[in-house]
Amino acid sequence: MSMPLGKQVFFAGVAASGSCAILYYLVQKMFSRASYYQLALEQLHSHPEALEALGTPLNVHYLRLTDKYNFVDIADAKLKIPVSGPKSEGHLYVSSSRDAPFKRWNLQEVFLELKDGQQIPLFKPSRDNDESPTVCLIEDSQNNCFNPNISKA
Repeated sequence: MSMPLGKQVFFAGVAASGSCAILYYLVQKMFSRASYYQLALEQLHSHPEALEALGTPLNVHYLRLTDKYNFVDIADAKLKIPVSGPKSEGHLYVSSSRDAPFKRWNLQEVFLELKDGQQIPLFKPSRDNDESPTVCLIEDSQNNCFNPNISKA
């Protein structure tokens, strides 16, 4: 028994749409699990000025996969992550790199741009003797960056 062409086209369209939705979800999940994404969100969640500007709880939204700012290759990653809170919304801009494939990602820059255009820097790389940048967990009054989890020789 053959199925009419109209039904075949309909079911093929439903299957294709479902496949696209699943693929979109999986790509979003892949980005959200990446270390450069997680490191940036840690910076946002630990920054009092950004939390005050957005309000809590924070909502992290899906990336716009068609946005030309979003770029990831084997050594560099740049993302524009939509975020919002009860007070405001904006984008978390992330720039990260690594020295070689399968090495650890290092944040280069993270800042929050609110919808009113205000920019709040969340991460500044610290370079001592041309070392890789480290995540700035503590700043003193002269804006010197310290990371208590990294010991210096």
